[in-house]
Amino acid sequence: MYLHLGQDTVIKMDEMIGIFDLETSTISQITRQYLSQAEKTGRVVNVSMEMPKTFVVCCGEDGAVTVYISQISSATLRKRTRFLEGISLGEAGKG
Repeated sequence: MYLHLGQDTVIKMDEMIGIFDLETSTISQITRQYLSQAEKTGRVVNVSMEMPKTFVVCCGEDGAVTVYISQISSATLRKRTRFLEGISLGEAGKG
């Protein structure tokens, strides 16, 4: 399954490591350092044309880690992953 992150960017859900809220997670100095290092090494892809809200960490089949910056809230992206998982299990629309 794929997850739409904004603009024309989709990722494979099985490559996704985590979805993180930028406002709350960047309080930690370790997270800020991680994002800074990822940007310096060219591993950050900004898919946001507006104020970024979320970053998504993915690990490709080749082991390369990519950090996507998205304008879509982390809550919305998490909801989308649950919806897509429900579709794959044949549970969409069940409440």
